[in-house]
Amino acid sequence: MKPIFLIKYTAIFIGFIGVGVNVIESVYVSIFNKPIFVHFYPIKKKLPKKKKAFLVENVRFYKKLSEKQKVYFEHRLTKFIRTYDFVERDDFDLTPEAKVLIAASYIKLTFGMRKYLTTTFDKIIIYPTSFYSTITKQYHKGEFNPRLKSIVFSWEDFLLGDIVLNDNLNLGIHEFSHALTFHGRKSKDVSARIYYRLFEEITSFMDDKANAERIKSSGYFRAYALTNKLEFVAVIMEHFFETPKDLQQQFPQLYKKIQLMLNYSVV
Repeated sequence: MKPIFLIKYTAIFIGFIGVGVNVIESVYVSIFNKPIFVHFYPIKKKLPKKKKAFLVENVRFYKKLSEKQKVYFEHRLTKFIRTYDFVERDDFDLTPEAKVLIAASYIKLTFGMRKYLTTTFDKIIIYPTSFYSTITKQYHKGEFNPRLKSIVFSWEDFLLGDIVLNDNLNLGIHEFSHALTFHGRKSKDVSARIYYRLFEEITSFMDDKANAERIKSSGYFRAYALTNKLEFVAVIMEHFFETPKDLQQQFPQLYKKIQLMLNYSVV
């Protein structure tokens, strides 16, 4: 009986510790708007040599990280590639380098979050160019489909967004932002809750007539941003990563909210 008694009360004790940690973190989050910790990996995963060499040479975000952060980024990128299915369409040739670029787009967006993987999608579908949607009866460059749990990219447009770094058009950031918004709405994870709370604060900012008029009259964001609240936040994300100083100067409130959403600053 003693071992069973010990196991029972050990489990209760661990449960109390868990509750205590959650309470402490809730207080911490309410004060600092971020989780107590983000990165903790007892066993860090690594990329094969060729993929690692490509990452080092071609991902600007990675290059700017500290050596410790680079190890975290590589671990997360490796996990991402192993977690999600990459699906080719219309004879697209999916290379290891393409996987690295797509994964890097998501990992830099979620690098300040503790729980960074999501179940809102389980596959990434890649077409060589824009693709025809049987739902909208239009050609698309990218989309997030929560019902089919898929992210879809035109590789031509994804790559262009990754190469041109100052036009505030980044297809990867845009579509992955949509997926994170859906994740934030459903998940109880601390990073997801912070993300979605700030999403709602941004949409409330938009709802104010004076703010909405200033956004519209400034001409700063492309017209597509005003389609709806989901698109507006996704477009702000593109500005945050591509021209952060301009966003900070033009709309400091929005820059600050995105910074809190993602738990880091790019300026």
